[in-house]
Amino acid sequence: MLNIISLGAGVQSSTMALMAAHGEITPMPDCAIFADTQAEPSKVYEWLDWLEKQLPFPVHRVTQGDFAAEATRIRTSKTGKKYQKHAPPAFTSEYGKPTGLLMRQCTVDFKLAPLHRAYRKLGGSKAGVTQWIGISFDEAQRMKPARQPWLTSIWPLVERRLTRQHCFEWMKRKGYPRPPRSACVFCPYHDNAEWRRLRDEEPEEFARAAKWEIDLQATFAQVEGFRGEVFLHRDLKRITEVDIDSADPQIDMFGDECEGMCGV
Repeated sequence: MLNIISLGAGVQSSTMALMAAHGEITPMPDCAIFADTQAEPSKVYEWLDWLEKQLPFPVHRVTQGDFAAEATRIRTSKTGKKYQKHAPPAFTSEYGKPTGLLMRQCTVDFKLAPLHRAYRKLGGSKAGVTQWIGISFDEAQRMKPARQPWLTSIWPLVERRLTRQHCFEWMKRKGYPRPPRSACVFCPYHDNAEWRRLRDEEPEEFARAAKWEIDLQATFAQVEGFRGEVFLHRDLKRITEVDIDSADPQIDMFGDECEGMCGV
């Protein structure tokens, strides 16, 4: 059976990979696989370049394509109907009132699909795969079993009762730099603290998210049968108009991320 790290290149999965490199988590993984949405902040890709050099096992980068471009592309069905594919969990409104969230397709399409394809290419569907997922103990509610009979998920950080803060502390003790947070720059699951961090520390990424929100709105304006508007923030305003410094933050919704594969 293959032991493969699902590497998000964020805090938890990076710590887990480095702990394995130090022999603190065994057995030594056969490899790590990074499913690239092509929508991460530049700091994540810089971190991944550094991380690969620290690991004694290979890191494979796989992708389903450019999520930002694919989600804002209008498609036309055989009957001539215009539709959108690969929706993010954006907030929806009609006449200024909330109507819910878009059905999230991004994790399945741009994380799970390329990961599972890579597992099969490595022979995992025959040999079996133990998939290491970097969910930490403070996010244990995100643990979900794999659906494929040849795939078994394990959560080494949860087994060791290690929280996200413990990961930072372990990295510091080992003399490693502080990992970035891994998530698409325009993810609606960002809380206000993350939006503020992007605005203040990575303004070019915040601007990228703001432009993409406008593009997404223009896309859904063309979708037949869709009424209302879409937004990246639950305040139902464009992210550049939201008071992200407010004491009433947008909740961090990663706990509701059903596959447990994003943001680690």
